[in-house]
Amino acid sequence: MICMINSCFCMINSCFGIEKAADNWYNINVCNFVGICRLMKEDEKMNKARESAMLLSSLSVYRGVLSRTVFGAYYDLLTALDEPVHGFLEKWGSFVSVLYTRGYSESLAYCLSKAAFYDENAFSLAAAAGKADTLGEHIVEAVKRDIRAINFAGKVTPEDVISGYRYKDELGEAARLLPSWGTGQSVAELSDENSAFERLSSYYRKNGCGMYARYRAFIWRDRRIEPVVFPDEIQLSSLRRYEVQRAQVIENTTAFLSGVSCNNVLLYGDRGTGKSSTVKAILNRYYTEGLRMVEMPKDRLSEFPLLVERIADIPLKFIIFIDDLSFGDEDRSYAQLKAVLEGGLAVRPDNTLIYATSNRRHLIKENFSDREGDDMHRNDTMQETLSLSDRFGLSVNFSKPDKQAYIDIVLGLADELHIDYDREKLVSEAETWAISRGGRSPRCARQFISSVLVRLNN
Repeated sequence: MICMINSCFCMINSCFGIEKAADNWYNINVCNFVGICRLMKEDEKMNKARESAMLLSSLSVYRGVLSRTVFGAYYDLLTALDEPVHGFLEKWGSFVSVLYTRGYSESLAYCLSKAAFYDENAFSLAAAAGKADTLGEHIVEAVKRDIRAINFAGKVTPEDVISGYRYKDELGEAARLLPSWGTGQSVAELSDENSAFERLSSYYRKNGCGMYARYRAFIWRDRRIEPVVFPDEIQLSSLRRYEVQRAQVIENTTAFLSGVSCNNVLLYGDRGTGKSSTVKAILNRYYTEGLRMVEMPKDRLSEFPLLVERIADIPLKFIIFIDDLSFGDEDRSYAQLKAVLEGGLAVRPDNTLIYATSNRRHLIKENFSDREGDDMHRNDTMQETLSLSDRFGLSVNFSKPDKQAYIDIVLGLADELHIDYDREKLVSEAETWAISRGGRSPRCARQFISSVLVRLNN
């Protein structure tokens, strides 16, 4: 284009002289200039792959999507349109491989827009905090421009890529045999570019952004929060008995989500009674209302301030879940938990609660020797070790069920799974199963029912 414009300018110089060239430039050559631009625009339309490469190269707000596996491989392919055949075909194969592996062989547009949907950036963070309306006009326009670019890139077909490849004539028969893909449709929130900004703002405000929008369960590991890709899907409706206990925990959780007064919770009692299952089921019930959960190993309690620092500004509600909590008589790390629950400098932010489970009402092991010896202040020592559980505002007891309650759980599970089995025989075998495993519990009942299903299926 520059060469053509220079040629036009030289022609004007020869006709009018240097002095008049500038004055007559627009009058004489505006039609030629517009015609050149129109031809270039038409040429760009014929090469959607090249246009997509340019658009994606200049992503700004959503630039993070280029680091995603499929998106990155796709971008590598589009930027290889001038590479020699071997390099181009290698990029093609790498892209199609990851696209197929992730299950998007027929829906490139959905894959790309989904990556944008879950991206954490200046816009999504502001929208999640309810501050999208405070963003300046430049960033708003940049968001809309990026969305248009991503949607456009999702519509590029394999034929478009071949058409835009500089050395397509050298591909020969290989061009026809290359693995292909379908474009499909973008995610609903991005499909309408006119309303995408508002729809995304609303989604981020309700569900958070980044991995907190994509996942509901997390674990604290190596001093960072990592998502749990396949969380336990247990539902409240599948849990039997203990309705009163679960109601207390649910009531506390709904108060937490509503922003009213609530407590840290200790669920304690006999093993296998559904303490952990209750916490997980509550997450599965209320995650659509902004609840998230981070499991924290008890040996990482000293890192609690670092954890809450990471989530304090996220506009979601977090339960910090500590499972199977107890401390030996020589384990002094309980002091860290006491400081977290009450009295420490690292206070718990308003969007965070602690839910812990334990088989012990008193979380710290107590020996008779603790009551004896020569400790002048042994009463103070005992009070210190026994008061940890008191720092949980709500303590809920899950005790082992009696025989009738156990049988009710077994029969309820059998009905739920539509098991066709003689009831008297089922009850008798359930009792034998419980005795062989050291006692009755909801966990024992579920394991027994699972064994019955295995036998019936065989």
